[in-house]
Amino acid sequence: MNFISLLWLSFGSLRHNKSRSTLTALGIIIGVTTVIAILALLEGLDRTIDDEFSALGTNTIYVQKMEFNIGGRRPGNFEEIAKRENLTLEDAEAIAQLPTVRAAVPVIDTDVGTLTKGVYEADDCMLVGTAEGGDLTGNWVVSEGRFITLDDRLRRNMVCVIGSYIANNLFGAEDNPLNQTLEVEGRRYRVVGVLEEKGASFGRPQDNRVFIPINTFLKYYEIPEGRMSIFHGLEIEVLPNEGVPVETAVKDVEELLRVRRGLRYYEDNDFGLNTQESMLSTLNTITSVLWLVMVGVASISLIVGGIGIMNIMLVSVAERTREIGIRKAVGARDRDVLIQFLMESVALSTSGGFIGIILGFCVAGLVSALSSLGAAVVWWTIILGFGFSATVGVLFGIYPAQKASRLNPIEAIRYE
Repeated sequence: MNFISLLWLSFGSLRHNKSRSTLTALGIIIGVTTVIAILALLEGLDRTIDDEFSALGTNTIYVQKMEFNIGGRRPGNFEEIAKRENLTLEDAEAIAQLPTVRAAVPVIDTDVGTLTKGVYEADDCMLVGTAEGGDLTGNWVVSEGRFITLDDRLRRNMVCVIGSYIANNLFGAEDNPLNQTLEVEGRRYRVVGVLEEKGASFGRPQDNRVFIPINTFLKYYEIPEGRMSIFHGLEIEVLPNEGVPVETAVKDVEELLRVRRGLRYYEDNDFGLNTQESMLSTLNTITSVLWLVMVGVASISLIVGGIGIMNIMLVSVAERTREIGIRKAVGARDRDVLIQFLMESVALSTSGGFIGIILGFCVAGLVSALSSLGAAVVWWTIILGFGFSATVGVLFGIYPAQKASRLNPIEAIRYE
C-alpha cells in the first residue's frame, strides 16, 4: 500500500472511534495548550522587558546599596545590607570628576500620595530629589520649559518639574502648568518644566513624579534608615561619556568608591553597581527558570497523554487482531502493518497537537487581555507544538505498531 492509502486508512480508523480518539488525545491537547500558552506569554514578557529597559536608557549605571543579581556572589541579607554606609552627595561629585563619566546625578524619592489643585487631583504621586543632568541619566524628555539646573540645586530653589500625568490631571489640557504653583505636603513649588509621557515601567507608573532639586529635598526630608534605605535611599545615576564602554565606566566607579570607603583588596564591595545589562540578565535568568519549570510540568501532561495513546493502541491491536491476520494473509507486509498503526498513533497525537496550538494561543490571548502580561506569537512555537505531539505519537506508538506487525497471520485469523 502506498503512503496516501495508509494515511487514509489510519484516519478512517480514528473516525470509526470518535469518542475514544477524542478522549485519548485530551492529554496531548492539555499538554500542548499549556506549552504554547506559556511560551507565548514568556515571549511577550521578554519583549516587554526589552522595551522597558530601552525606555530607561541602555547606558545608565545605578550606584545603590545593593547589587541586584541572581547566582554568583550574594550581597548578604537585607539586615546586613541596610547597615551599609549610605551614598552621599560628595560621592556623586567625586564620580562626576572621572574622565570616563559624563554625568553623575544623586537621586532620592518618597511617596506623597494624592496631590490636589482646586477640584483636581492626581493619585499615587512621588516626589523625587534630583540634580542637573537627571533628565539625561533618567532618559527623560522635557516637552515644555526646562529641567532642574545647577543654580536650582545650589540655591535650594522651590521649583519642580512634573510628569505628564500630573500636568494633565491637575492643570487640564487648556491650562499651561509653567510658572504655576504646585503644593506638595504643605510646600509650594513653582513649575518650571513638564516632561513627555513615558508610560509605565515594570507595572509602575513613571509620569506621576514631581522632580525637585536634591538639596531642596534633603532640606525637608531625611534619608530613610533600615530596609527602606535599600529601595528608597540615595542612589547615584551615572552616564558614561560617549564612546566609553559601560564596563570601563563601571570599573572606574567601583575603584573610586572602594578608595573613598577605605575597603581593602580582600573585602567585598559594600555598595551595588547595577547596569541595564546586569538587571536584564537577572530577569532573563528568572524567566529561563520559569520557562524550564512550566515546560517541565507541561511535559508531564504530554507523557501522560502518550501513555494513554499507547494504551489505546494496544487495545486497538487486540480488537483488530483478526483484521490484521486477514490483511497479512492477502499480501500485506509486516512493514505495511507497522506503518499503519504508527501513523494512527501519530495522527491521533498531531490532531491533539493542532487543537492544543489553537487553544494555547487563545489562552495566552485571554490572559493578556485580562492582565498586564503581553503575549507574542512566534512561528517556532507552532513548529514546537507539532514537533512535541508528533514525537509523542512516534515514541508511544512504536511498541503497539511493532506488536501488530509481528502477529502470525494464521494465529491472528483464528483469534476470537
